Formats: sequence, C-alpha cells, structure tokens
Amino acid sequence: MRILRTPDERFENLPGYPYAPHYAEVSVSGDPDTALRLHYLDEGPREAPPILMMHGEPSWSYLYRKMIPIFVEAGYRAIAPDLVGFGRSDKPTERSDYSYARHLGWVQSWFDQLALNDVTLVCQDWGGLLGMRLVAAQPDRFSRVVAANTMLPTGDMDPGKAFKKWRQFSQETPVFPIGEMLQRSTTTELSAAVMAAYDAPFPSEEYKAGARQFPILVPITPDDPEAQANRDAWKVLQAFDKPWLCAFSDQDPVTRGADQFLKAVIPGCKGQPHTTIKDGGHFLQEDKGEELANVTLDFIRATTL
Repeated sequence: MRILRTPDERFENLPGYPYAPHYAEVSVSGDPDTALRLHYLDEGPREAPPILMMHGEPSWSYLYRKMIPIFVEAGYRAIAPDLVGFGRSDKPTERSDYSYARHLGWVQSWFDQLALNDVTLVCQDWGGLLGMRLVAAQPDRFSRVVAANTMLPTGDMDPGKAFKKWRQFSQETPVFPIGEMLQRSTTTELSAAVMAAYDAPFPSEEYKAGARQFPILVPITPDDPEAQANRDAWKVLQAFDKPWLCAFSDQDPVTRGADQFLKAVIPGCKGQPHTTIKDGGHFLQEDKGEELANVTLDFIRATTL
C-alpha cells in the first residue's frame, strides 16, 4: 500500500483551527499491510466525558472547528478524528485500498486505543455510516448519540436523486474540487481562506483517492459488500435505548427524511427534543456549528444522570 502524507506546512495558519495534532498508528484487525497513521484532535480535560465528532465526505476535522471550543469551555473533552484519506491522516494512493470495512477497521483500531467510554457521538454524513457502526459494535461505550444529516444505509431503499447525482459527479469530474463542494453543500458564503482550508489536505489529485472512492462505498444495492453488516448493525440499534437525538438541517436534499426513519425505529429517540436546524445545508457544522454545539450540550445535560 503506497501512502501519501500531506506536508505539515499545508495546515499552518488555517482560519479558526489552532489545534495541535495527535496521531495514532492504526490497522485493520492487526494486519500490518493495512497499517498507517491516523490524525485526530483532542481538546479539553482528558478525564472529562468525551464528545466524539465524526466527519463525512469530503470534509475533515476542520468542519468541527466552531463546535470544539464550545464543548471545551463547557468542560468536555472534544475529540475529532480525520478519517483515513482525509485531513492530516495518511492517504493511500490506490482507490482499491479503500473499502467501507477497512474504514471501519481503521476507526475501530483508533477508538480502541483511546479506550473511550461514556461517549457522546456527534455524527454527520459518513461520520454516521462509521459512527453508527461503532455504536452497534460496542454500545456499552456510548452514552448517547446526536445524528445530524446522516443515515446507515443497507441498499434496500433508493438513495434518492440528490445522492445519485453527487455519486455520478464524484466519479466523472476530472478535478475533484473539495472546497468548492463544501460551498455547494452549505447555505452560507465561505471565504476564500475557508475554502482553501478544506482544500489544504489535498495538494494534488493524487491525494484524493479516498475522497473519490467514498461515494461508491455507500451501499445502494441489497448485495453491496457491507449491506448485510449494516442490516446486522440495525438489529442492535433497534434495541439501543440510550438517548438519541436527531438534529438535521432543513436544507439538505441528500438526507432529507432520514431523521423520521431514525426516530421511528431507534428506542432511544423516544421522548427526545429532536430539532430541525433552520437555514443549514448538508454541512450544518459549517453553517450552524455554534447552534449544533449548543443543541448537543443541552441534550447532554438533560440526559446525564
């Protein structure tokens, strides 16, 4: 596996992102052929209850920069990994090096090393496809979940026109414009500096193999390699009675309606103050990060015994 590592200077002086890097060596089920370095942010007291923020495609931990200081000021430990192929994490160069199962294995390896417990998961986009699998695999380590513009697809339902259009674009465009795609999926006008920050992990197209591959790893047919694993995960989630909050935005065509499904089938959703965040696009952390952070804090306080 040939791996690229984005030069450190690409991450210097990014607006709103003063955070020190942390790294872990991870692998899938201990396989040395899958070993690489995963980056994560880790802010706040180490003994404090952790809030785990999982990003999606094609963003990285920069997406949570508005939420991290709010969580830390409130006394929590704020943790945000960069998925493999994104941010400061290593980037295998071959698209065949990436699979849903490998992404999950890398994240699981990192999660186990940190030995996190009493976790509040905040997940969006692919952060849910991986984060919800973590919850299903080790439910005892999670105290609650905040799901925002995400789902755990099994390929048994049509993913919708918006996702299909995005999937096609991601495979056909000669240049994969990360910052521009963030702008297209937000309701606010991003500054040139912020768009450049989203581009920072990717000095050239060679660094974008993981970003290119992610859209076609989403299960959209019943026979997808991870479809059954996600069905099995749903069996656990349909018995998960710890607090679960849906905080979707009102202007995301990709995940619209998924919150209604989650609320109908996950026991922990019952009686929770689910909210629709107004004027937020797919990347609501960018549009309404402060609001999402405060909604999360209110939820944690209300559900802490």
